[in-house]
Amino acid sequence: MAQDQNIESDPLTREKSKTVGPLRGLAPYLRPYKVMIALAGLALVVTAGLSLILPLAVRRVVDGFSAGTTGQMDQYFGAAIAVAALLAVGTGFRYYFVTRLGERVVADIRMAVYNKMIGMSPAFFDKLMTGEVLSRITTDTTLILSVIGSSVSVALRNVLIFFGGLVLMMFTSAKLTGAVLLIVPLVLVPILVLGRRVRTLSRENQDKIAESSGNANETLLASQTVQAFTHEGISRARFGGLTEQAFEAARQRIGARAWMTVIVIFLIFTGIVGVLWLGARDVRNEVISPGALVQFLIYAILVAGAVAALSEIWSELQRAAGATERLVELLTAEDPVVDAVNAGALPAPVKGAVSFEGVTFRYPSRPNIAALDGFDLKIKAGETIALVGPSGAGKSTVFQLLLRFFDPSSGRVTIDDTDIAGVVREDFRRHIAYVPQDSVIFATSAMENIRFGRPDATDTEVIAAAKAAAADDFLTALPEGYDSFVGERGVMLSGGQKQRIAIARAILRDAPVLLLDEATSALDAESERLVQAAFDTLSQDRTTLVVAHRLATVKRADRIIVLDGGRVVAQGTHDALVAEGGLYARLARLQFTDGFTG
Repeated sequence: MAQDQNIESDPLTREKSKTVGPLRGLAPYLRPYKVMIALAGLALVVTAGLSLILPLAVRRVVDGFSAGTTGQMDQYFGAAIAVAALLAVGTGFRYYFVTRLGERVVADIRMAVYNKMIGMSPAFFDKLMTGEVLSRITTDTTLILSVIGSSVSVALRNVLIFFGGLVLMMFTSAKLTGAVLLIVPLVLVPILVLGRRVRTLSRENQDKIAESSGNANETLLASQTVQAFTHEGISRARFGGLTEQAFEAARQRIGARAWMTVIVIFLIFTGIVGVLWLGARDVRNEVISPGALVQFLIYAILVAGAVAALSEIWSELQRAAGATERLVELLTAEDPVVDAVNAGALPAPVKGAVSFEGVTFRYPSRPNIAALDGFDLKIKAGETIALVGPSGAGKSTVFQLLLRFFDPSSGRVTIDDTDIAGVVREDFRRHIAYVPQDSVIFATSAMENIRFGRPDATDTEVIAAAKAAAADDFLTALPEGYDSFVGERGVMLSGGQKQRIAIARAILRDAPVLLLDEATSALDAESERLVQAAFDTLSQDRTTLVVAHRLATVKRADRIIVLDGGRVVAQGTHDALVAEGGLYARLARLQFTDGFTG
C-alpha cells in the first residue's frame, strides 16, 4: 500500500544534488513568459554592449587630451554622455522586465505549491510539519525571487561583460590580455571549492529555519495551552535553540562565503596592479598610447568586477538551487492517497448506504498498531448509527477512512455499494457533511464560516442553518451580527459557540451522509438539547454516523456500535446493550449512576 512505500524513494528524504542543476525546476514556470524574457534579454544585451562601448569613448578623450584636438575631445565627451544616457534607459528597462518576471514566477510557484499541498491527504502530513511547508512557500520563494529578479540578470550581464571585455582587451593589447588570463584559473579554484561548501551550509541553514518555523507555528497556535501549563520558558528555550542552530549554520555559510570573497578579490586586484605595471612600462616605451592603456584598464576592471560579481552570484544561485529543490520536492511529492486513473463519480442519486468490509488499517506513524482490525459494518441509507467505545477504540478512524483521508491496508469502504477507492475524492466528499471533534473556525465573519459548508448558499439559508444549530441567538448578539469577525481560529468565541457554528456549517451542506465526531462535546445542557433536536430533524432521510463519549447523546440512535481494539464487540439499541452487559453496559453504568463523577 501507499503508506508502506520505501522511505528511500520518498522525495522528502532522498539525497540532495550538489550542483545548481535544481534551478532547471524553474523552467516550467518561466516558459509561459517567453516575451517578457525576450524583452529582458534584449535590454540585457544592449546594456552590456553599451558598458563595453563606453571605454572606447574614454580612450578617445584621453588621447584627445594628449593630441590637443579640442574639437574632437568635445565630440567624444558628448558621445560618452549619450552612451551613458542609453545605458541608464536600458538598465531601467532591464530592471522593470526582470523584476516583474521574478514577481510573476514566484507568485505562480507559491500558488502551485499551495494548490498541491491543500489537496494532500493527512497521511502526507504525517511526515512533514505544516510549518515546514509554510517556510518553503515564504522563505524559499523569497530566495528564488532574488535570483530571478536580480541575480540571474546580473549574472548574465556579467558573463557578457566578461567575454566581451576579454575580446576587446585582446584587441587593445594581446600582451596585457595574456597576463590577465594567467589570473583566471587562480580565481576559479576558490570559487568552485568554497562554492560547494557554501551550498551545503545554505541547505542546512534553510532546513534549520524551516524547523524553527514549524516549532513556532505549532506553539503559537497552542499559545493558550503553553501558557496554561507555564511552558513558556521551555518553549522559548527550544525555539531559541533551533534559531541558534539556524544562525550557526548561517554564520558558517557567511564565513565560507567571506573567505571566498577575500581570496577572489585579492587575486583579482593583485593581478590588475601587476598588469597596470606592465602597461605603464609599455606606455613609457611608446608601445601603446595612454588612452589605450586607460581603455585596457577599464576593460580589465570590468572583467575583474564581472568575475567578482559572478563569484558572489554563484553563492546566491547555490542557495536558490537548494530552495528550488525543496519546492520541487513538494510539487513532485506523491500523495499516499490518490484517485484511481479511471476514477468516476458516485451513481446518482446518492442514497448514503455505507459499508466497511473486512477493513484493517494502521496509521503510517504507528505501523505496529492496528487502529481497525478486520472491521465490518453495514449501514442502511437513512440509518442513524452511534459509535461508542473507549479512547483509541477506532471510532474517529472510521470517519478518517470514510472521508478517504487514508486508505485501508486491506478491505474496502463503499457508499451505495461503490468502492470509494474508485471514486474521485472531491465527488464523494461533496455528499458528506462532517463536524470534527475540534471545531475549525476561519479568520473571517461568522456568516462566511457557516457558508463554508455550501459556498453558493444565500444569507437566508445560512441564517436558517444557524437557527437549526442553536447559534442564531449568540450570533445576532455580536456587535455586527452575522458579519462579525470571529478572530483567528475563532478566538473571540467560546468552545460551545465554535461548535455550534461548525454544526450549522454541516446542516447547511445538506448532504446525504452526516458525520458527527463528538459534535456536542463543548455544549451546555440547554444548547445540547436544542442541537440534539436539530440533529433529530436533520438525520431524517439521511445516513448519520455519530461518535460520542457522552452516551446520553446516542440513546436515540437506530443502532449503537461498540468498538474496542479496532473491532466491533457489540451492537444494538441502548436498552438491549445495557441488558446484555459487557463493555457498553459498564460505560453506561459509569455515566448514568449517581456516583459517577467523571
